[in-house]
Amino acid sequence: MPSNQDRPRPPLPPWLLIAVAWSIPAVLAGFQQYLQAALYAEPVRVRDVLFGALDWFLYALLTPLVLRAGRRFPLHRPHIARHVGIHVIGALALCVAWASLGTALRLLMFPIPPVGDALREYVSWILTTLPFGVAVYFALVGIEHALFYFAEAREHEVQAVRLAGQLAEARLGALRMQLNPHFLFNSLNAITVLVRDRNTAGAERMLDLLSDVLRQVLRSDTAHETRLSTEIAFVERYLAIEQVRFSDRLRPRIVVDPSVREAVVPTFVLQPLVENALRHGIARKASAGILDVSARRDGEDVVLTVRDDGPGLTTSTPPGSGVGLANTRARLAALYGDRASVVVTNASEGGAIATVRLPFRQAPPGGDEPEEPEGAGPGGAGRD
Repeated sequence: MPSNQDRPRPPLPPWLLIAVAWSIPAVLAGFQQYLQAALYAEPVRVRDVLFGALDWFLYALLTPLVLRAGRRFPLHRPHIARHVGIHVIGALALCVAWASLGTALRLLMFPIPPVGDALREYVSWILTTLPFGVAVYFALVGIEHALFYFAEAREHEVQAVRLAGQLAEARLGALRMQLNPHFLFNSLNAITVLVRDRNTAGAERMLDLLSDVLRQVLRSDTAHETRLSTEIAFVERYLAIEQVRFSDRLRPRIVVDPSVREAVVPTFVLQPLVENALRHGIARKASAGILDVSARRDGEDVVLTVRDDGPGLTTSTPPGSGVGLANTRARLAALYGDRASVVVTNASEGGAIATVRLPFRQAPPGGDEPEEPEGAGPGGAGRD
Protein backbone atom coordinates (compact mmCIF):
# COMPACT_ATOMS: atom_id res chain seq x y z
CA MET A 1 0.00 0.00 0.00
CA PRO A 2 1.50 3.37 -0.96
CA SER A 3 2.21 6.01 1.63
CA ASN A 4 -0.37 8.72 2.29
CA GLN A 5 1.77 11.31 0.52
CA ASP A 6 2.10 9.09 -2.58
CA ARG A 7 -1.58 8.24 -2.89
CA PRO A 8 -2.86 9.33 -6.32
CA ARG A 9 -5.60 11.93 -6.50
CA PRO A 10 -8.53 11.98 -8.92
CA PRO A 11 -8.57 14.75 -11.57
CA LEU A 12 -11.04 16.95 -9.58
CA PRO A 13 -10.80 17.51 -5.81
CA PRO A 14 -13.20 14.98 -4.26
CA TRP A 15 -14.23 17.38 -1.52
CA LEU A 16 -15.45 19.80 -4.20
CA LEU A 17 -17.62 17.15 -5.82
CA ILE A 18 -19.09 16.03 -2.51
CA ALA A 19 -19.60 19.58 -1.25
CA VAL A 20 -21.59 20.37 -4.39
CA ALA A 21 -23.62 17.21 -3.75
CA TRP A 22 -24.76 18.72 -0.44
CA SER A 23 -26.86 21.17 -2.42
CA ILE A 24 -29.36 18.37 -3.11
CA PRO A 25 -30.36 17.68 0.54
CA ALA A 26 -30.11 21.41 1.25
CA VAL A 27 -32.68 22.23 -1.42
CA LEU A 28 -34.88 19.33 -0.30
CA ALA A 29 -34.69 20.46 3.33
CA GLY A 30 -35.76 23.98 2.43
CA PHE A 31 -38.58 22.59 0.30
CA GLN A 32 -39.63 20.37 3.22
CA GLN A 33 -39.92 23.40 5.49
CA TYR A 34 -42.11 25.09 2.91
CA LEU A 35 -44.40 22.07 2.49
CA GLN A 36 -44.67 21.51 6.24
CA ALA A 37 -45.93 25.06 6.72
CA ALA A 38 -48.33 24.71 3.82
CA LEU A 39 -49.60 21.35 5.15
CA TYR A 40 -50.59 22.82 8.51
CA ALA A 41 -51.88 26.02 6.90
CA GLU A 42 -49.25 28.05 8.70
CA PRO A 43 -47.56 31.07 7.22
CA VAL A 44 -44.33 30.21 5.41
CA ARG A 45 -41.45 31.94 7.12
CA VAL A 46 -38.48 32.59 4.89
CA ARG A 47 -36.09 32.22 7.84
CA ASP A 48 -37.33 28.68 8.50
CA VAL A 49 -36.82 27.69 4.87
CA LEU A 50 -33.35 29.25 4.76
CA PHE A 51 -32.29 27.66 8.04
CA GLY A 52 -33.42 24.21 6.87
CA ALA A 53 -31.30 24.59 3.73
CA LEU A 54 -28.26 26.34 5.23
CA ASP A 55 -27.91 23.78 8.02
CA TRP A 56 -27.01 21.16 5.41
CA PHE A 57 -24.48 23.46 3.80
CA LEU A 58 -22.76 23.68 7.18
CA TYR A 59 -21.73 20.04 6.81
CA ALA A 60 -20.47 20.88 3.33
CA LEU A 61 -17.99 23.20 5.06
CA LEU A 62 -16.87 20.30 7.24
CA THR A 63 -16.60 17.82 4.35
CA PRO A 64 -12.94 18.68 3.47
CA LEU A 65 -11.96 17.88 7.07
CA VAL A 66 -13.63 14.45 6.85
CA LEU A 67 -11.92 13.67 3.52
CA ARG A 68 -8.58 14.82 4.85
CA ALA A 69 -9.02 12.52 7.85
CA GLY A 70 -9.92 9.68 5.50
CA ARG A 71 -6.70 10.21 3.54
CA ARG A 72 -4.60 10.68 6.65
CA PHE A 73 -5.92 7.56 8.42
CA PRO A 74 -6.84 5.00 5.71
CA LEU A 75 -8.74 1.90 6.78
CA HIS A 76 -6.27 -0.81 5.83
CA ARG A 77 -3.82 -3.02 7.61
CA PRO A 78 -1.75 -2.91 9.73
CA HIS A 79 -3.28 0.11 11.49
CA ILE A 80 -6.96 -0.50 10.78
CA ALA A 81 -8.01 -0.90 14.46
CA ARG A 82 -6.25 2.28 15.55
CA HIS A 83 -7.58 4.23 12.56
CA VAL A 84 -11.15 3.05 13.21
CA GLY A 85 -10.87 4.41 16.74
CA ILE A 86 -9.54 7.70 15.41
CA HIS A 87 -12.45 7.95 12.98
CA VAL A 88 -15.00 7.24 15.72
CA ILE A 89 -13.57 10.14 17.72
CA GLY A 90 -13.51 12.25 14.56
CA ALA A 91 -17.16 11.41 13.81
CA LEU A 92 -18.22 12.48 17.30
CA ALA A 93 -16.17 15.67 17.03
CA LEU A 94 -17.75 16.48 13.66
CA CYS A 95 -21.23 15.98 15.16
CA VAL A 96 -20.38 18.47 17.90
CA ALA A 97 -18.96 20.88 15.31
CA TRP A 98 -22.05 20.51 13.11
CA ALA A 99 -24.38 21.12 16.06
CA SER A 100 -22.27 24.08 17.18
CA LEU A 101 -22.42 25.70 13.74
CA GLY A 102 -26.13 24.99 13.54
CA THR A 103 -26.73 26.57 16.94
CA ALA A 104 -24.69 29.63 15.96
CA LEU A 105 -26.67 29.92 12.73
CA ARG A 106 -29.95 29.66 14.66
CA LEU A 107 -28.84 32.40 17.06
CA LEU A 108 -28.08 34.64 14.10
CA MET A 109 -31.40 34.04 12.35
CA PHE A 110 -33.84 33.78 15.27
CA PRO A 111 -34.43 35.66 18.54
CA ILE A 112 -31.96 34.72 21.25
CA PRO A 113 -33.59 32.54 23.93
CA PRO A 114 -32.66 32.59 27.62
CA VAL A 115 -29.27 31.08 28.45
CA GLY A 116 -30.76 27.99 30.07
CA ASP A 117 -33.04 27.30 27.14
CA ALA A 118 -30.20 27.92 24.67
CA LEU A 119 -27.93 25.44 26.49
CA ARG A 120 -30.63 22.74 26.55
CA GLU A 121 -31.34 23.37 22.88
CA TYR A 122 -27.63 23.06 22.05
CA VAL A 123 -27.32 19.71 23.88
CA SER A 124 -30.54 18.50 22.25
CA TRP A 125 -29.17 19.52 18.85
CA ILE A 126 -25.98 17.50 19.46
CA LEU A 127 -27.99 14.39 20.43
CA THR A 128 -30.24 14.86 17.39
CA THR A 129 -27.32 15.09 14.95
CA LEU A 130 -25.29 12.31 16.61
CA PRO A 131 -26.62 9.16 14.84
CA PHE A 132 -27.05 10.80 11.45
CA GLY A 133 -23.79 12.76 11.70
CA VAL A 134 -21.77 9.62 12.49
CA ALA A 135 -23.35 7.79 9.55
CA VAL A 136 -22.59 10.70 7.21
CA TYR A 137 -19.01 10.87 8.48
CA PHE A 138 -18.26 7.21 7.68
CA ALA A 139 -20.11 7.49 4.37
CA LEU A 140 -17.78 10.33 3.40
CA VAL A 141 -14.76 8.30 4.50
CA GLY A 142 -16.02 5.44 2.32
CA ILE A 143 -16.47 7.79 -0.64
CA GLU A 144 -12.94 9.11 -0.19
CA HIS A 145 -11.58 5.55 -0.20
CA ALA A 146 -13.63 4.70 -3.31
CA LEU A 147 -12.27 7.76 -5.13
CA PHE A 148 -8.74 6.84 -4.10
CA TYR A 149 -9.00 3.24 -5.29
CA PHE A 150 -10.57 4.38 -8.57
CA ALA A 151 -7.68 6.81 -9.15
CA GLU A 152 -5.17 4.13 -8.12
CA ALA A 153 -6.70 1.57 -10.50
CA ARG A 154 -6.57 4.05 -13.36
CA GLU A 155 -2.96 4.92 -12.54
CA HIS A 156 -2.06 1.22 -12.57
CA GLU A 157 -3.80 0.84 -15.92
CA VAL A 158 -1.84 3.76 -17.36
CA GLN A 159 1.40 2.31 -15.99
CA ALA A 160 0.58 -1.10 -17.47
CA VAL A 161 -0.02 0.45 -20.90
CA ARG A 162 3.19 2.47 -20.59
CA LEU A 163 5.21 -0.60 -19.58
CA ALA A 164 3.71 -2.62 -22.43
CA GLY A 165 4.72 0.11 -24.87
CA GLN A 166 8.21 0.27 -23.41
CA LEU A 167 8.51 -3.52 -23.66
CA ALA A 168 7.43 -3.48 -27.30
CA GLU A 169 9.84 -0.59 -27.99
CA ALA A 170 12.72 -2.47 -26.38
CA ARG A 171 11.86 -5.63 -28.30
CA LEU A 172 11.69 -3.84 -31.65
CA GLY A 173 14.89 -1.97 -30.88
CA ALA A 174 16.66 -5.24 -30.09
CA LEU A 175 15.46 -6.69 -33.39
CA ARG A 176 16.81 -3.69 -35.26
CA MET A 177 20.22 -3.93 -33.58
CA GLN A 178 20.31 -7.59 -34.52
CA LEU A 179 19.36 -7.08 -38.17
CA ASN A 180 21.45 -4.02 -39.09
CA PRO A 181 24.84 -5.79 -38.80
CA HIS A 182 23.46 -8.76 -40.76
CA PHE A 183 22.50 -6.51 -43.66
CA LEU A 184 25.78 -4.61 -43.54
CA PHE A 185 27.95 -7.75 -43.49
CA ASN A 186 26.15 -9.25 -46.48
CA SER A 187 26.65 -6.03 -48.46
CA LEU A 188 30.33 -5.80 -47.55
CA ASN A 189 30.83 -9.42 -48.55
CA ALA A 190 29.37 -8.58 -51.96
CA ILE A 191 31.79 -5.66 -52.33
CA THR A 192 34.65 -7.96 -51.34
CA VAL A 193 33.73 -10.33 -54.18
CA LEU A 194 33.74 -7.44 -56.66
CA VAL A 195 37.14 -6.25 -55.45
CA ARG A 196 38.51 -9.80 -55.62
CA ASP A 197 37.26 -10.03 -59.21
CA ARG A 198 38.99 -6.66 -59.88
CA ASN A 199 35.66 -5.12 -60.84
CA THR A 200 36.71 -1.67 -59.60
CA ALA A 201 33.90 0.21 -61.31
CA GLY A 202 31.31 -2.14 -59.89
CA ALA A 203 32.80 -1.92 -56.40
CA GLU A 204 32.87 1.89 -56.53
CA ARG A 205 29.27 2.06 -57.74
CA MET A 206 28.18 -0.39 -55.05
CA LEU A 207 29.95 1.61 -52.33
CA ASP A 208 28.16 4.77 -53.49
CA LEU A 209 24.79 3.00 -53.44
CA LEU A 210 25.58 1.32 -50.11
CA SER A 211 26.43 4.61 -48.42
CA ASP A 212 23.09 6.01 -49.55
CA VAL A 213 21.20 2.97 -48.28
CA LEU A 214 23.07 2.84 -44.96
CA ARG A 215 22.22 6.46 -44.26
CA GLN A 216 18.58 5.38 -44.15
CA VAL A 217 19.19 2.02 -42.48
CA LEU A 218 21.27 3.36 -39.61
CA ARG A 219 19.17 6.42 -38.80
CA SER A 220 18.34 6.42 -35.08
CA ASP A 221 15.05 8.26 -35.63
CA THR A 222 13.55 5.74 -38.04
CA ALA A 223 9.94 5.01 -37.15
CA HIS A 224 8.54 1.51 -36.77
CA GLU A 225 6.14 2.20 -39.64
CA THR A 226 6.40 4.08 -42.91
CA ARG A 227 4.52 4.62 -46.16
CA LEU A 228 4.62 1.79 -48.67
CA SER A 229 5.93 4.24 -51.28
CA THR A 230 8.92 4.97 -49.02
CA GLU A 231 9.52 1.27 -48.49
CA ILE A 232 9.38 0.60 -52.23
CA ALA A 233 11.89 3.41 -52.88
CA PHE A 234 14.27 1.81 -50.39
CA VAL A 235 13.88 -1.61 -52.02
CA GLU A 236 14.64 -0.06 -55.41
CA ARG A 237 17.92 1.37 -54.07
CA TYR A 238 18.72 -1.94 -52.41
CA LEU A 239 18.11 -3.81 -55.67
CA ALA A 240 20.36 -1.34 -57.49
CA ILE A 241 23.15 -2.47 -55.15
CA GLU A 242 22.39 -6.12 -55.83
CA GLN A 243 22.31 -5.55 -59.60
CA VAL A 244 25.93 -4.43 -59.39
CA ARG A 245 26.76 -7.76 -57.77
CA PHE A 246 24.56 -9.97 -59.95
CA SER A 247 25.04 -7.92 -63.15
CA ASP A 248 22.73 -9.23 -65.92
CA ARG A 249 21.61 -12.22 -63.85
CA LEU A 250 19.10 -10.15 -61.84
CA ARG A 251 15.92 -8.83 -63.45
CA PRO A 252 13.75 -7.12 -60.81
CA ARG A 253 10.13 -6.18 -61.42
CA ILE A 254 8.10 -4.04 -59.01
CA VAL A 255 4.32 -3.68 -59.35
CA VAL A 256 2.39 -1.65 -56.77
CA ASP A 257 -1.35 -1.02 -56.86
CA PRO A 258 -1.83 2.78 -56.69
CA SER A 259 -4.53 2.31 -54.03
CA VAL A 260 -1.95 1.06 -51.51
CA ARG A 261 1.04 3.30 -52.25
CA GLU A 262 0.19 5.45 -49.23
CA ALA A 263 -0.63 2.50 -46.98
CA VAL A 264 1.22 2.15 -43.67
CA VAL A 265 3.66 -0.77 -43.52
CA PRO A 266 6.47 -1.78 -41.14
CA THR A 267 9.76 -0.09 -41.96
CA PHE A 268 12.13 -2.38 -43.90
CA VAL A 269 9.51 -5.14 -44.11
CA LEU A 270 10.38 -6.00 -47.74
CA GLN A 271 14.19 -5.89 -47.60
CA PRO A 272 14.70 -9.17 -45.69
CA LEU A 273 12.27 -10.93 -48.04
CA VAL A 274 14.06 -9.55 -51.10
CA GLU A 275 17.44 -10.54 -49.69
CA ASN A 276 16.07 -13.97 -48.91
CA ALA A 277 14.90 -14.41 -52.52
CA LEU A 278 18.25 -13.25 -53.88
CA ARG A 279 20.28 -15.54 -51.69
CA HIS A 280 18.22 -18.70 -52.04
CA GLY A 281 16.65 -18.11 -55.43
CA ILE A 282 18.54 -15.92 -57.89
CA ALA A 283 22.01 -16.78 -56.57
CA ARG A 284 21.38 -20.51 -57.15
CA LYS A 285 20.52 -20.11 -60.83
CA ALA A 286 23.10 -20.23 -63.57
CA SER A 287 20.93 -18.14 -65.87
CA ALA A 288 19.19 -14.81 -65.34
CA GLY A 289 16.54 -14.78 -62.64
CA ILE A 290 13.39 -12.75 -62.18
CA LEU A 291 12.50 -11.22 -58.83
CA ASP A 292 8.96 -9.86 -58.54
CA VAL A 293 7.88 -7.45 -55.79
CA SER A 294 4.17 -6.59 -55.68
CA ALA A 295 1.68 -4.89 -53.40
CA ARG A 296 -2.11 -4.92 -53.55
CA ARG A 297 -5.14 -4.53 -51.36
CA ASP A 298 -7.29 -7.49 -50.34
CA GLY A 299 -10.38 -6.32 -48.46
CA GLU A 300 -9.19 -4.79 -45.19
CA ASP A 301 -5.62 -6.05 -45.68
CA VAL A 302 -2.51 -5.08 -47.61
CA VAL A 303 -0.77 -8.02 -49.29
CA LEU A 304 2.94 -7.73 -50.11
CA THR A 305 4.64 -10.49 -52.11
CA VAL A 306 8.23 -11.21 -53.09
CA ARG A 307 8.68 -14.01 -55.63
CA ASP A 308 11.74 -15.48 -57.29
CA ASP A 309 11.99 -18.08 -60.06
CA GLY A 310 14.80 -20.01 -58.42
CA PRO A 311 14.81 -23.67 -57.34
CA GLY A 312 12.19 -23.07 -54.64
CA LEU A 313 12.03 -24.53 -51.16
CA THR A 314 13.76 -27.79 -50.42
CA THR A 315 14.40 -29.88 -47.33
CA SER A 316 17.67 -28.00 -46.88
CA THR A 317 15.88 -24.64 -47.04
CA PRO A 318 12.75 -25.00 -44.86
CA PRO A 319 10.43 -21.98 -44.93
CA GLY A 320 10.74 -19.42 -42.16
CA SER A 321 13.94 -20.66 -40.53
CA GLY A 322 16.20 -17.68 -41.29
CA VAL A 323 17.09 -14.66 -39.20
CA GLY A 324 15.33 -12.17 -41.47
CA LEU A 325 12.05 -14.08 -41.61
CA ALA A 326 12.05 -14.83 -37.89
CA ASN A 327 12.58 -11.20 -37.03
CA THR A 328 10.00 -10.07 -39.57
CA ARG A 329 7.45 -12.33 -37.90
CA ALA A 330 8.43 -11.00 -34.48
CA ARG A 331 8.08 -7.38 -35.63
CA LEU A 332 4.69 -8.05 -37.23
CA ALA A 333 3.48 -9.73 -34.04
CA ALA A 334 4.68 -6.82 -31.91
CA LEU A 335 3.03 -4.23 -34.17
CA TYR A 336 -0.22 -5.95 -35.16
CA GLY A 337 -0.66 -9.09 -33.07
CA ASP A 338 -2.49 -11.83 -34.95
CA ARG A 339 -3.73 -9.35 -37.57
CA ALA A 340 -0.52 -9.80 -39.60
CA SER A 341 1.40 -12.78 -40.98
CA VAL A 342 4.28 -13.76 -43.26
CA VAL A 343 4.24 -17.06 -45.17
CA VAL A 344 6.89 -18.55 -47.47
CA THR A 345 5.85 -21.28 -49.89
CA ASN A 346 6.75 -22.68 -53.29
CA ALA A 347 5.15 -20.73 -56.12
CA SER A 348 2.89 -22.65 -58.51
CA GLU A 349 4.87 -21.39 -61.51
CA GLY A 350 8.21 -22.29 -59.93
CA GLY A 351 10.47 -20.67 -57.38
CA ALA A 352 9.45 -19.44 -53.94
CA ILE A 353 7.03 -16.73 -52.86
CA ALA A 354 6.94 -14.84 -49.57
CA THR A 355 3.59 -13.23 -48.69
CA VAL A 356 3.08 -10.60 -46.02
CA ARG A 357 -0.47 -9.75 -44.98
CA LEU A 358 -1.18 -6.88 -42.61
CA PRO A 359 -4.13 -4.60 -41.83
CA PHE A 360 -4.64 -1.71 -44.26
CA ARG A 361 -4.23 1.75 -42.80
CA GLN A 362 -3.91 4.92 -44.84
CA ALA A 363 -0.96 7.18 -43.99
CA PRO A 364 -1.84 10.75 -42.97
CA PRO A 365 -1.77 13.31 -45.79
CA GLY A 366 1.41 15.26 -46.32
CA GLY A 367 5.02 14.20 -45.96
CA ASP A 368 4.92 13.13 -42.32
CA GLU A 369 5.58 9.54 -41.40
CA PRO A 370 2.88 7.61 -39.51
CA GLU A 371 2.89 8.40 -35.80
CA GLU A 372 4.57 5.35 -34.34
CA PRO A 373 7.35 4.83 -31.76
CA GLU A 374 10.88 4.87 -33.02
CA GLY A 375 13.03 1.86 -33.64
CA ALA A 376 12.66 -1.06 -36.00
CA GLY A 377 15.29 -1.65 -38.65
CA PRO A 378 15.92 -3.82 -41.67
CA GLY A 379 16.26 -7.53 -41.74
CA GLY A 380 18.85 -9.94 -43.04
CA ALA A 381 18.46 -12.85 -45.31
CA GLY A 382 17.99 -16.48 -44.77
CA ARG A 383 16.12 -19.65 -45.07
CA ASP A 384 19.30 -21.21 -43.74
